[in-house]
Amino acid sequence: MGRVAREFQVFAKPAGAACNLECRYCYYLDKRSLYPEADAFRMGEGLLEEYIVQHIDAAPEPAIAFSWHGGEPTVLGVDYFRKVVELQRKHRPAGRRILNGIQTNGVLLDEEWSRFLAAEGFSVGLSLDGPAQLHDAYRLTRGGQSTHKQAMRGFDLLSKHGVPTDIVCVAHNLNVRQPLTVYRFFRDIGCRYLGFLPVVERAPGTPDGVSPHTPTAEAYGAFLCKIFDEWMARDAGRIAVQIFEEASRPARGLEHSLCVFRETCGQIPVLEHNGDFFPCDHFVDPEHRLGNIRETPLGQLLESPAQRAFGDAKRDALPRYCRECETLAMCNGGCPKYRFIRTPDGEPGLNYLCAGLKRFFLHSRTPLARLASREQPPAAGDRTAPPKVGRNDPCPCGRGLKYKKCCAAGFSLARPAGKPRLR
Repeated sequence: MGRVAREFQVFAKPAGAACNLECRYCYYLDKRSLYPEADAFRMGEGLLEEYIVQHIDAAPEPAIAFSWHGGEPTVLGVDYFRKVVELQRKHRPAGRRILNGIQTNGVLLDEEWSRFLAAEGFSVGLSLDGPAQLHDAYRLTRGGQSTHKQAMRGFDLLSKHGVPTDIVCVAHNLNVRQPLTVYRFFRDIGCRYLGFLPVVERAPGTPDGVSPHTPTAEAYGAFLCKIFDEWMARDAGRIAVQIFEEASRPARGLEHSLCVFRETCGQIPVLEHNGDFFPCDHFVDPEHRLGNIRETPLGQLLESPAQRAFGDAKRDALPRYCRECETLAMCNGGCPKYRFIRTPDGEPGLNYLCAGLKRFFLHSRTPLARLASREQPPAAGDRTAPPKVGRNDPCPCGRGLKYKKCCAAGFSLARPAGKPRLR
């Protein structure tokens, strides 16, 4: 099968759920139990090459983006990813670019890793939950030891070698209570690209139906609002905060780039270490396994009725409360995995974080609209596209997106060229 009709991003997990840490809130560690017969979680070279070929064949855009996830992909070693790059070069079509992003806890990063990532143009998503006392509350080794020092060493090495780095901060019940402590820490270490990933972990039988690690919706909303105010006052245009960028997109006539806020989902599936294909990394379970790329080509799985039905269900199952909400365009009901509480009128399917997200979207809507209206086109030579470029043409900045989804926005939260977007 050739190129698919729509853009996609595969979370490829060549090490499966294998990880060198045991973070207390991790939702993926238990996926190891899906493969009890596995001696090791490692995508073999033959399957790796098959996946790369199929991914290149299916990719519809001039730039072909690979996203390496886990577990922890660096447990495979840097030589594994040298082989990845070698195979990508072997099969790269003439006139097309290949981009790589890797999500890591940073603990195993060293000079060799950093030199490799810089030389091969990787972008990195680094998990870091704030200063040591908040990061080490849950991000621990299997022996219960702290990891903040190692993660910070990784960040410093990436910065030293000029590797584009997103920080992904998991927002849990402890750090949401200290929003400015968290945000100022990231600003002080020189973070330029920051994303917040809220913990929403179900625990039936508990008073609130969620784990102790999970913040309340109200606390998460207050956390975002407090950081937004500080960001607006000091850092807008200098630090890109993913959820602030997403909140601004409807006012700029842009569709969401982050899956949890799109009208439909299903464009960020998972490929496990043995080739199994799942519609989303929150739905890696036997019920949602849609096939294996050794039996069904990746492009066919991406375009399959089951995958499309999974994505469309996000929109089709929205309760009336959401469909009539004034902030619907900003969140579209959020992640289906989090839609397990009832609306005020008793209908099921409301997002657990609804109250907090709605508070944030209402709080930020007017300031972001004003910011977007004041924003001038980038200066000449700074990601400016000539007027003759069509909205559906590849953006001249080289990032691999269509112009309408990239520099046409004229907004200072855009990422640098060549940077795959990590969820």
